[in-house]
Order: sequence, then C-alpha cells, then structure tokens
Amino acid sequence: MDDLYDEFGNFIGEAESEEESDHGVQAADAYVYDDQPIDEDEEEARDQQLMEVDADGPSNAVVLHEDKQYYPTAQQVYGPDVETLVQEEDTQSLAQPIIAPVVQKKFTVQEADLPPVYFKREFMTDLMNLPEQIRNVAIAGHLHHGKTAFMDMLVLETHDIQDRLERKTGRKRDEQLRYTDVHVLERERGLSIKASPMSLVLQGTKGKSHLFNIIDTPGHVNFVDEVASSLRLVDGVVLVVDVVEGVQVNTEQIIKHAILEDLPLVLVVNKMDRLILELKLPPADAYFKLKHVIEEVNTVIENTIPGRGERRRVSPEKGNVAFACTSMGWCFTLPSFAKMYADSYEKINADDFALRLWGDIFFNPRSRKFTRKAMEEGSKRSFVNFVLEPIYKLYSHTISESPEDLKDTLATLGIHLKPSQYKIDAKDLLKLVCGQFFGPAHGFVDMVVQHIPSPLSGAQRLLERYYAGPLDTATATAMSVCDQDGPLVVHVTKLFNTTDAKAFHALGRVMSGTARPGDAVRVLGEGYTLEDEEDMVSAVIENTFIGNSRYNIPVSGVPAGNWVLLSGVDNSIVKTATLVAPKLPNDEDAYIFRPVKHFFESVFKVAVEPINPSELPKMLDGLRKINKSYPLVTTKVEESGEHVILGTGELYMDCVLHDLRRLYAEMEIKVSDPVTRFCETVVETSAIKCYALTPNKKNKLTMVAEPLDPGIAEDIEAGKVNIKDPVRKVGKFFEENYGYDLLASRNIWAFGPDDMGPNILQNDTLPGDVDQKLLKSVRDSIKQGFSWATREGPLCEEPIRNTKFRITDVSLAPEPILRGGGQIIPTARRAAYSSFLMASPRLMEPVYECSMIGPADAVSSLYTVLARRRGHVLQDGPIAGTPLYSVKGLIPVIDSFGFETDLRIHTQGQATVSLIFDRWSIVPGDPLDKDIKLRPLEPASAQATARDFVLKTRRRKGLAEDVTISKFLEPELFRSLKESGILDG
Repeated sequence: MDDLYDEFGNFIGEAESEEESDHGVQAADAYVYDDQPIDEDEEEARDQQLMEVDADGPSNAVVLHEDKQYYPTAQQVYGPDVETLVQEEDTQSLAQPIIAPVVQKKFTVQEADLPPVYFKREFMTDLMNLPEQIRNVAIAGHLHHGKTAFMDMLVLETHDIQDRLERKTGRKRDEQLRYTDVHVLERERGLSIKASPMSLVLQGTKGKSHLFNIIDTPGHVNFVDEVASSLRLVDGVVLVVDVVEGVQVNTEQIIKHAILEDLPLVLVVNKMDRLILELKLPPADAYFKLKHVIEEVNTVIENTIPGRGERRRVSPEKGNVAFACTSMGWCFTLPSFAKMYADSYEKINADDFALRLWGDIFFNPRSRKFTRKAMEEGSKRSFVNFVLEPIYKLYSHTISESPEDLKDTLATLGIHLKPSQYKIDAKDLLKLVCGQFFGPAHGFVDMVVQHIPSPLSGAQRLLERYYAGPLDTATATAMSVCDQDGPLVVHVTKLFNTTDAKAFHALGRVMSGTARPGDAVRVLGEGYTLEDEEDMVSAVIENTFIGNSRYNIPVSGVPAGNWVLLSGVDNSIVKTATLVAPKLPNDEDAYIFRPVKHFFESVFKVAVEPINPSELPKMLDGLRKINKSYPLVTTKVEESGEHVILGTGELYMDCVLHDLRRLYAEMEIKVSDPVTRFCETVVETSAIKCYALTPNKKNKLTMVAEPLDPGIAEDIEAGKVNIKDPVRKVGKFFEENYGYDLLASRNIWAFGPDDMGPNILQNDTLPGDVDQKLLKSVRDSIKQGFSWATREGPLCEEPIRNTKFRITDVSLAPEPILRGGGQIIPTARRAAYSSFLMASPRLMEPVYECSMIGPADAVSSLYTVLARRRGHVLQDGPIAGTPLYSVKGLIPVIDSFGFETDLRIHTQGQATVSLIFDRWSIVPGDPLDKDIKLRPLEPASAQATARDFVLKTRRRKGLAEDVTISKFLEPELFRSLKESGILDG
C-alpha cells in the first residue's frame, strides 16, 4: 500500500501488466453503439482525435507556489475589452456605497400628473386659436400684498383640488396653497423668487370664457428683474396693492415702468378684511382709506407722465379697480357688485347702478334718491350704504352669532351650509360664507377683458417699442395681426430650469406662426445684428408646452398670441432671444427684439471659488446656468482671476448662491465678503491738454476730460438719445436739451464704454488745424481706445462715468501703415487716462434708497442705524388711516450689508425695510491724496473714504498699490509739469 505514494506524498499508483493493457484496448475496439460495430472511418477519426489531445502529454515541470493560479484574473472574468483597475488599499470611505444608487434630483414642486380642472383642456387649446379671446397679463405689486394668494384664488376656481387640501392636517392645513411658488427656496422663505406662468380658462359675468395667460411675479425689490422680464411678454398689468400699507416702493417702481412702457394698468385693492378685522375702521372711514390708496396710485401715474396722467387714471367708476380679499377668496368690481343687486331685484339696471356706487354720491333712504349732497338725516355715501355695510354685516354676523341664529340669517341671503360646517373654525366658516355670497371672480375677468387689450390689439405696441427691424415687411405684418400661418417668430425673455436642474425651458411669446415640436429655428441672441451675425445658432424645438407653474401641458403646437414653453433651444440663450424660422418670406432679413430694459443695475458683488480646486470646471458650468436663470445677475472674471457675481441685493445673492451650491453645481464654494461696484468720474476740467505719442513716435493725440452736464448720463442710459441715430438727430437732442452749439453737438463720436454708456467722446478739432480725412481714417481706432479706457478707469479699473473726453488736437503720419489700430488704440487710451487724472478724479459709489414701514417707535431706531452707516433720512410720516409710519432714506451700498438684520434687531422685528438702487454718488475725499495715512483695523475718516476704497480695491484686484500719473504721461510732459510745480511729488 505504501508504494502507491512517493516520498512527497504524491499518488503514483500501480503499473499495469501488459496483458491487462492489451485486454483494455481490445475491449475498447469491441465497443459497439446501439449494438452495431463502429465504421472504420469513424474509428480512424477517433484515434486521430485521441492522438491530438494527448500529443503534448502531461507536463512534469515544477510549478512554484507563487506562480500557481488559484483564481481567474479580472481580465479572464470580464473579457479583454473591459478596463479593470486593482487598488491595493481601500480608497473609498465605508460611509460611501461602492455603487451609489441612482438619485432622482427634484428641485421644484411638481404635480405627479395633470390635476383635474373644471374646463376641458381641449377647450383651452381651441381658445388658443382665437387671439381676441386671449388676455396676457402680469400680476405685480409689493412684497406680501397678496399676488400669489390672488393666483391661488383663481387656481381654486378652475382646478378641482379642494379635496386634496381638505385631507391636509395640522400646520399644513393652515398654510396657504401658494400654487405658483414651486422653487424650494420659495416654499422655505415664504416669498416668490421667480416669475411663474399659468394659463387658465376664466368666465366673465355673462358666462363667456376667455383664456387668461397670467404670470405671477415676485414682490421683493431684489427680484424686480423678474418683473421686467415678465412685463415684456404681457399686454397689461394687474397691480395688487395692500389696502393698509398702500403704495410702497416696489409698487411705485412697477407703476413707473408700466406707464413708461405704455402698458395698461388695472388695480386690485387687496386684503379688504384688514379694514374690518385689524384696523376696525367704521365703513365711512374705510371708504376714505380706499379712496386714499387709489389716489396714491394715480399720483404716481401723474408724476411719471406729468400732464398726461388723466388718460391712464384708475378709478372704480371707470371699472378698472377691483376690491378683493384673497385670504377669503372673494373679489368684485362695482359692475359685478351691482349685478348681484340686479339678480335679486328685477327693476335695477346694473350698469346705471354701478355708476352711482363711487364718489360723492349719497343715497337718501326716505326719498330713495341719489344726490350729490346728503339731503336727509340718515343719508350715506352710496358705496358705504350698498357695498361696505353689507360686507361688514356679513363678517360680524358670521363671526359673532350662534350657529342656530346664523343659519336663519344666512338663509335670508340664500346661503345654505351643512350643519357640521356651522361648528368649524371662524376663519374657515367666513371663507365658506364669502364664497357663496360673492361667487367666483367674474368681475375681475370682465375688468381685464375690458381694460387690457388682446394679443391682436397689443402686438403693434410690442413691435413699435421693441422690434429692431422695419415695420413694413411681410414678417412684421404677420406679427401685427398674430398670423398663425405666418413665419415663426418667438420672443423669449425667461428661462426656467427643469425639475432636475440639468436643462432649461425657454418661455416666450409667439409673435407669428405656430411653434411646433421638430421645427428648425434660428436662435438670435441679444448681440445679433445684420453686420455681425456671430450671435446666431440653429436649433430644433424638441417639445412645446403650455406652462402652468407646477405642471406643463404638452401640446402639438402653440399659435401666435400665446405664451409657449420650449425645450431644446436653450443652449445658446443667455438672457433673452428671438427665435425665427430658417427662411422668412421674400428672403427678408431677420431682426431681433431688443433686450429687456431693467429698472436698475446690479451693484452687489461677491467673489466665489471652489473649496476643492479640481471642481473649478463644475463651478464655471454652475455660473453659466446661474446667468441664464436670473435676469439681472452678471458673472465675470476679474484681471486677478477672481470669479465675481453681481446681483441686486443680499436676499438676491443668497438665492443665487443657494442655487449655485445645490441646484446647478452641487459643490461647496468659498464666498468672499460682499463688496460693491464703483465708478470713476471727474469734477473739473483737465488742468492741461494731455497728449500721448504712439509707440512709433509718428502720431500724437491730445485730449481734455471734463464732467458732463447733470442729466446727460441718465438720458443716455434711459435710451432717450441713441448714438446710432443720424448725426442731425443726435445733434438736435443735445442742442435743444443741453444748449450745445451746432458744431459740438454734431461732432459727438461715441458714447462709452458701449452704445448706452454714460460717457461722451467728442471731436473738438478744427478743420483748419487737422486734416479731417486723415482723422476719419483713425476714427474707429480712437473710439475703441476710448471704449477701453471708459470700461476700466485708471483709479481702480472700475468703469468711468459722467465724463466727456474732447479730442483737441491730432497729428497723424501720412502713411496708413504707421497709423494702424495697434498704434492708435493704446495711445487713445493713454491720452484719455492722463487727461482724466489731470481733471480732479473722484470715486463714485452706488446708493440704495431705503424704505421702511413700522410702528411709530421704530422710526428712531432707523435714524440711529442709518447714522452709523453713512446714511441719512429724507422723509418720514404716518401712513393714512393706520398706526404705521413710512420712512425713506439713503444708504451707501457698501455700508448696507447686514443693515436689514441690524434694523430688525433694533425694532424687535416690527419694521420691514426695502433697499432699492437709487443713484451713483461721489465718495467724499480725494482718492489720490497721498498725505492720508490709513491705519489697519480702523475705520477711515469721512474725508479719507475715497482713498481707503481705492487702495483696498486695488489690493483686492492685485494691482500696484498706488495710482501714478507718470505711467500715462509722456516723459517730457511729466518733467515739465514737475518743474512747473503743477504735479507734486
């Protein structure tokens, strides 16, 4: 037994005898399949196969332990095409799964599927083909004046979602619906951040249906850029004003913008229940409070267009004022309230009665007549008698009566509730009673239909104001009549991110044609012109939707006059764009709709950088998306490599940075302390004529800088004068408004840094001294140098403002090669800089207008807090009919960081404050005064502020510590000035 194994323990077995082996072979030969002998050919093939297998025989080579393969390699398992990576150590933390589960990101509140509505959606899409039955409106107003609540009222009227709301319990039950607030931050903060469109079918008092495209806009002053973008798409504005607070700073901005853009206004006086439940005003006083609020609106209109405000007046008797209480879900106008009487009393003519329900018209109960003065003892104003008193009685009975008595009282008004409903909370009971008493908001629908034009009537205004092309072409004609079969033109002004925030949908108004999925379009950006077609790309519309904030309705096409939500065209759109068909009729040229003009500028500035430097590309992609999402945000890279974001204020920047961190980039970023934009200007004319020589010493430019007359910069920025207009027209403007002489006004070459920049370049050379033909050849180069200089001033590379540069003398080389752009452009810039520094340069900073509402004892706190921050109060006074005070003041933007929080702490949260960009003002002190010594960690004195800002800004941008005029002056000029004592040090 032992000899079966060798000394290493390997089995060797017994050697077979020859007989046994022969017997074995014979046995194999005699093997039969199915009792039949094997064919000879088959046998030969089998032997061959056996030979092939055993040809090599078993290997007796010794295999070392480390060379043995016990397991297959990764390549053997996965195949040669799969790249495999083996790591000796575990580089992934245990907290992180090896294969992370797929996470569906959702950043907005969305409906799971289309919610049920009280109208057929097919009916809505049919109405889209009838432009005269459509109204495109924006709901605008100040913060917390009830715009989103007003939208909720209309949504509950049209959407069958009441049962869903009733299922809510606890705190959620008390929460407002806020149907158009879909962004996560809007839900958390309780205010609207983005404009949100809804398309609803609403009925008027006569039962006629209209398609209302409504866009709900934010009320916070920081988000007025959303309002400006929304107003471009609409034909009228529904202005919502809180009856207690009245016209606030943002309401004022919106009224001014709407009136200047020639948009019709209708007014909704909201939160009427506050007069009854909060202020407890008697009906006669409530009338005067309402009248005061309406007059406030009319005063702003009159101040915006002096002498022409009467035509745009809002007044209840004109039918363009509605009264509403959105928390209780009711809204009426005088005609709709008069109709309620006419339905109860047959003899009343609703139209005649409505005319007598406002103003100094009194009702005499005994003679039952209306008179201009109170004739009898119990006479009351008709509005008080017929409108306010019934509402007051309805509220007081509902709140104070026992269920049994209330049942009898309401029965007389034809209001019947379930027995269980009489026992519910007073607020819910009031809502039910008011819902039955007032019914749906038919009066509001009538008001909008009557006072706001349809897309058919409103198209001409849009074309005249914003279309850059001629109005006598076939394309323009198709747009003016909302031709569904015309060439496709869509004006896009807003981009909304998808639920996963990976792409954007573009919201635009179809001006002509029909937008259909699969259509090829040309996307013309804001910079597109016929001369420069660079800002144009081709795209294909993937899908078309009707936007309804929480859900989008996919449709096969959207005809002219409506709003459309497009996917697939957003790649090249930054802020606004014009989509046109690839080929226009008669091979006409394509023109754009001009970019949206905003109420004010972005002056609030922070720098961002990723905590992990390798995530820089991710952050840059996030910044690109931020740029698309927020209309007024600007992102740029400074010379020092800083990535800078410019916004309108603290809350705005907070939302931008939240979106950057969570929505678009999903990363952690470092954010600098907030700073602000500055501007540079001059306060005197240059002390001497400053000249600059080109690098080849063959050309010489001489310039003088001086301040512009007050008002010119604002007129240029407002677009009252355009440098692209004919020379005569520009000249006439400056002659008539600013007393320029004919020669000077016709020699204005450019505005800078761009066509609407607040600086002027003027040719002040005389034809006798300078060869005008030669000068004309270098005109564009000088303009480019001027534009470069005004974009980045010499003090701290901030834009120049309010300055006129006069070219007083030019000496040019006769050979064109010696006066090329490379020679002239930097020289023009140097001449502008040296003349600027010789004209008492000053720094300008942006200033916020600060508007506060609060109780009387909060006013002194505002004075204290403002005084500490270089601010001051302009006016203060009580708000009529309320215990509140309104205070207005000014505060420099750089000192406003944390101001709102500071004020809230001082007033125990009773005061609300709005900060809105107001103007640029000169910072006190000379920025070039080297005698000022700045000590670290100590605030600069008043006269050293400018110097402090300049040095710190230069340090932040990585520039040399001080501004030296010798860098820009010619050496011999610098020496002569030094010797004459004009320059010190």
